[in-house]
Amino acid sequence: MADLFVDLRSDTVTRPTAGMREAMATAEVGDDVYGEDPTVNALEAEVAALFGHEAALFAPSGSMANQIALQLLVSPGDELLCDADAHVVTYEIGAAAAYGGISSRTWPAVGADIDPDVVAGMIRPDGYFAVPTRAIAVEQTHNRGGGGVIPLATLRDLRGVADDAGVALHCDGARIWHAHVADGVPLIEYGGLFDTLSVCLSKGLGAPVGSLVVGSADKIERARMIRKRMGGGMRQAGILAAAGRYALAHHVDRLADDHAKAARLAEAVAPFGVLATTVRTNLVALDLTKHTLDARALAAAARAEGVLISVLGPRTARLVTHLGLDDAAIDRAVAALPRILAAS
Repeated sequence: MADLFVDLRSDTVTRPTAGMREAMATAEVGDDVYGEDPTVNALEAEVAALFGHEAALFAPSGSMANQIALQLLVSPGDELLCDADAHVVTYEIGAAAAYGGISSRTWPAVGADIDPDVVAGMIRPDGYFAVPTRAIAVEQTHNRGGGGVIPLATLRDLRGVADDAGVALHCDGARIWHAHVADGVPLIEYGGLFDTLSVCLSKGLGAPVGSLVVGSADKIERARMIRKRMGGGMRQAGILAAAGRYALAHHVDRLADDHAKAARLAEAVAPFGVLATTVRTNLVALDLTKHTLDARALAAAARAEGVLISVLGPRTARLVTHLGLDDAAIDRAVAALPRILAAS
């Protein structure tokens, strides 16, 4: 498929580079459930240090990493606050309720444009007849918010809201690397604002598998038990961790190239009135409410032209750039998409 199509569906479709495959093939391994895989241990220590936390835990997926973190922060029957489009309540198949017994309440979907005062007004304290709020979760960058970057000032205000209310703050940082590159905020500064983070290696960084939970040493010790309970205990996982370590060493700074490619796509489709948000990172959100094509029709027409795009809703589509796309691939998409939109 990679040879036939320009795949803009997601940054999860990348394949390991030659250097990454070499790192995987030569990785030193052990049994990670016993804590004896040296490559996993090195990855966990490296990521914890990047974010200024004591420890980290390698997990098979971003969804599992998020759900482990939420269970660390919210007891069964208590409440999580997040936005209505958050990945943790949109794409994780009800896991917070099913596995953690967590009650969720949401503020209206605004992507990265969060109003801390609105969040503060939603927090419920301990007391009779109400579910107490225990944690707030935000997403950096915001997937359904078109890759929007939550400003550092907003995150600091949210940290203050959480501290004033005595609740925890979690970051779904699946694409926090993109925010770091786009805004120049050091990863350690992001890390200092959150009680827990989940960070993904298999999206923009191009590793085949893996995310990490980041937090204090005592939280990560508990996280190991939760991971095992959820079926996430892996054995010689150093083969996968080696891909993550390679990605951290070689694929962070190059995210700026993906951002530039996304900007090219946005510029190409902008004259047709379909851009839903300002493009900051590698996601281009298409709002088709005022276009004659709906999302499925656009995707079908694009596929016929050799371009694959994501359908997120009846009138919502998405383009995603990643390390699997060179300039020639973007040229093909920039030629095809405007032609389709103009003809409809």
